[in-house]
Amino acid sequence: MTSLPTLASSNQHNLETYINRELSLLEFHKRVLAQAKDIEHPLLERLNFLIIFSRNLDEFFEIRVASLIQKISLMSQATGPEGLPLVEVLKQISKNAHEAVEEQYKILNYTLLPQLQGYGVHFIQHGDILEKHKEWIKEYFFKEVQPVVTPISLDPAHPFPRLVNKSLNFIVTLEGKDAFGRQIDLAIVPAPRSLPRLVKIPEHISGGAEHYILLSAIIHQHISDLFPGMKATGCHQFRVTRNADLTVSEDVEDLAAALKGELSSRRFGQAVRLEVAKKCPEEIANYLLEQFDLDAEHLYYVDGPVNLARFISNFDLPELRYKPYQQVLPQLLYTKKPIFDVLKAGDILLHHPFDSFAPVIKFLREAAQDPNVLAIKQTLYRSGANSEIVQLLAEAARNGKEVTAVIELRARFDEESNIEVANVLQEAGAVVVYGIVGYKTHAKMILVVRREQDKIKRYVHLGTGNYHAVNAKIYTDFGLLTNDAEICEDVHKIFQELTGMGKMAKLKKLFHAPFTLYSQLLELIEQEIKNSLAGKKAHIIIKVNALTEPQLISALYKASQAGVKIDLIIRSICCLRPQVAGLSENIRVRSIVGRYLEHTRVYYFYNDGDTKVYCASADWMERNLFSRIETCFPIENKKLKKQVIEDGLNNYLKDNRQAWELQADGTWVQCHPKPEEELYIAQQHLMNLTG
Repeated sequence: MTSLPTLASSNQHNLETYINRELSLLEFHKRVLAQAKDIEHPLLERLNFLIIFSRNLDEFFEIRVASLIQKISLMSQATGPEGLPLVEVLKQISKNAHEAVEEQYKILNYTLLPQLQGYGVHFIQHGDILEKHKEWIKEYFFKEVQPVVTPISLDPAHPFPRLVNKSLNFIVTLEGKDAFGRQIDLAIVPAPRSLPRLVKIPEHISGGAEHYILLSAIIHQHISDLFPGMKATGCHQFRVTRNADLTVSEDVEDLAAALKGELSSRRFGQAVRLEVAKKCPEEIANYLLEQFDLDAEHLYYVDGPVNLARFISNFDLPELRYKPYQQVLPQLLYTKKPIFDVLKAGDILLHHPFDSFAPVIKFLREAAQDPNVLAIKQTLYRSGANSEIVQLLAEAARNGKEVTAVIELRARFDEESNIEVANVLQEAGAVVVYGIVGYKTHAKMILVVRREQDKIKRYVHLGTGNYHAVNAKIYTDFGLLTNDAEICEDVHKIFQELTGMGKMAKLKKLFHAPFTLYSQLLELIEQEIKNSLAGKKAHIIIKVNALTEPQLISALYKASQAGVKIDLIIRSICCLRPQVAGLSENIRVRSIVGRYLEHTRVYYFYNDGDTKVYCASADWMERNLFSRIETCFPIENKKLKKQVIEDGLNNYLKDNRQAWELQADGTWVQCHPKPEEELYIAQQHLMNLTG
C-alpha cells in the first residue's frame, strides 16, 4: 500500500479548542440516559433507554477507561490531544460516571418501576418478597438454581476466584464450620449465567398480575441453603468490569486462529470497575477492591440490580411500546421486474429504517439465483452469523458463482460471529479474505458482475451502515444501488486492492481511506473558504457519528473564521468547540437522540451553488481516515441529492425536541420549541413521510 496521508499532529490544540474525547463520549451516554426521563417516549421504551445506557457504559469502561488506565500505567504524565493529563481525565470520568449512575437508579426506582406498577408490572427484589411468593421461589431455587450454582469458599486452598467480566456474583459472610470442620468466613457465589436475570412468577401465584422476580433475589432468599450447617450473616451482589479490548499481533500467520485464542482473554482482562450493592459494608467493598487491584474511585454503589443490561423481558404491553412502523419500498421497486432491469432506469436511494432493507436482500437473492451473474463480491463488518445476507452468499457460491467475501474479523464484540461467518462461507466454496494487515475493512460494498448480451455489466450497492437486517430496522443509514459505470469500476478497483496486491488504484468518483478521503475533505473545506473570502455564499453540513480528527477540526475553525456557515450533526463524540468568539462562532453543533440510532454519514458542500453531496462509511476520526478501509460516494442524481439534503440534513437541523446543542463550554443543552414554533421531531417527520 502506498501514498498514505500523514496523520495530523494534535499538538496544535489545547483545552480552548479541543474537547476531550472520553469526556465527550460520556456526555453522549448521558444524553441516552436522559431519554429514560423523557415522557415523549412510551414507558417500556424509557426502560429500554435505561438498559441501553447500561450497555453503553459497560463498553465505555471495557474499552475507553481500560485504555486510559493502560496508558497511565505506562506513562503517568501522559496527556490527551487537548493537553489534559490522563490522570485528570480519569478523575473527571469517575465524577461524571458516578453522578450518571446515581441518576440512573433514581430514574429506575422512583419513576419507571412505580409507573410500571400502575400497569400491573411488578419487579420483586429481595426486600419485596411476599409470603405468597415464598413457596414458589423455594421450589424454583431447588429445581433450577441450586443444581447449577457453585459456591466457592475463600481459604488458603481456595483463593479468590477468577470471575468472568460483567458476571453477577455474591460475596457471602458466614458463621460456623463446614463439613470438614473448617472455619469459613467468606464465600463467593457466581450467579449462573445460563439462567434469566428476570423470572416471571406464575399468575396463579401472583394473583393475575405480572410479577417478575430478580434472580439475585431468589439466590439471596436461599443463600444459607448453599452452605448447610452454616449461617449466612451477609450476602452482597457485586460485578466487576474488565478490559475487553483485544490485542492481536498483525504478524500472526493465521488471524482467525489468533483471534480465537484472544477471545477467552476478554473474559478475564484487567479489572477497571467494581459495582456493589448499596448496602454492602465498607470493609467488604474494600476487600473486593483489593482483590481486583482497584482504587476507590473505581467503586460504584448501586441502588438496585448491579447488571441492568440484562434487566429486560418480553412484556406483553404494546400500549407501552412505540407504535409499530411499517417500512416502505422506494417507488421504483413497486414492480415485478428483476432489480437489474430496474437499475437500468436509474439509481435507487434507500434511507433506512424508513425504507425497508428488503431491496438489499432482493439484490443479493437475484444475484445468487440469476444464471447470468458471474461473480459477487461483498464486504462484511457486522452481519450476524445466521443472517440472510450470509445465507445468500453461501447459496451463490454453491450455485457456481465466484463469491468473494472480505470479512473484518476484528469488528469489536463481533469477532466470534465473524469467524463463524467466514467458516460458513468457506464451506460453501466462497473465497474469504480478511482485508489488509493493519487496516480494518469498514467500507460497505457489494459488487455484482453480470453477463448481458455478450457484455460484462456491473451493479453496486454502497452504504453508510452494516449489512445487518436487524440493525437496518433501528439504525438510520443511507444506501445506494447503482449501475453507474464509473462508480462500479471504482468499487471493482477497491476490491482488487483488498484481495490482491499492487499500488493504490486511481478512482474516478469515489474517495477512499486511507488514501484520498482525508485530503479530499480538506480540499472541499478549503474551497468553501475561498468562496467565502471571495464574497460568495459558503455552507458546510456534516452528519457523522463522531468528530475527533484534529486537522479537520482546525480546517473547520479556519472556515468559520473565513465566514463559512457550518452545521455539524454529530451523534456521539465531538471534540470541536462551537460558538467560541473569533474561532468558531459560525459553527453550530447538534446531536439527535431518539427512537432510532442515528448512523448516517453525509457530507454537504455548497460549492458556489453546484452542491456536492457525499454519503460515506467513515466518521471524521483518526481511525476511519488513517487506519480503516472506507468509501465515500457521491450522490449525483438531482432528485436523490435533494432527498439526501432535505431528509438527511435539513430535516435534522429543524428538530426542536430530540436535538441537543453543544455549547462552547462542552455542555449539551436539549432543544425545546419556542412559543411561536410548532413541535418538530426529525425522525417522526420521516416516518410520517413514508408511513
